Amino acid sequence: MLSCLGLRKDYVTERGAVAAVAGIDLQVAAGRFAAIIGRSGSGKSSLMAMIGGLSRPSAGRVVVNGTDIWDLTENELAAFRNRRIGYVFQFASLLPTLRLIDNVALPAMLNRGGNAGDTYARASALLGQMGLGDHLDAYPSEVSAGEQRRAVIARALINDPAMILADEPTSDLDEQTEIEIMDELLAVNRERGTTLILVTHNLALAEQAEQIVHIAGGEIVE
Repeated sequence: MLSCLGLRKDYVTERGAVAAVAGIDLQVAAGRFAAIIGRSGSGKSSLMAMIGGLSRPSAGRVVVNGTDIWDLTENELAAFRNRRIGYVFQFASLLPTLRLIDNVALPAMLNRGGNAGDTYARASALLGQMGLGDHLDAYPSEVSAGEQRRAVIARALINDPAMILADEPTSDLDEQTEIEIMDELLAVNRERGTTLILVTHNLALAEQAEQIVHIAGGEIVE
């Protein structure tokens, strides 16, 4: 599913170039749940941004489901991200002026040629699976942080992606809501066979993963 080869990300600072990610090789099999752990500033989020096609590597390759994503044109990469990768970020990242159902449907509506009726039916079903069937017409500000996060998971699933990237998706939630959100993500992984890659500082969450990747100083450590 995922192969990172010699992946590197350098940032230019007043003190010179800094390697946020310093030549990482990483393999994650299809359908696996992998957790990436490490201290703040270790390079976790920089790695995820390159894996997800959001930040171009300074060097190296990212191959997702057989596609070398950084060899794609900008338009091809945008289409690939939309169809094949689902994102669950640290903060809910819902568009505040759209209803929950509109937020969930949006990525599918961006796939030109899709049927709006079918798309909204699927969005409604996904929100129902997340326990939000009574909040389809609610705006993000009208639901709780945990409910917003469930809507984000529904949005990540709307195009039936091969891989979900979750970057600290529970860090601002209370313990019970954190458990509920992780249960939803694990259900997606186990029941749908969707590859799940989770960045977390929570070792208890990481221990549920089949593969744990520990990063320090931009490198994988044992």
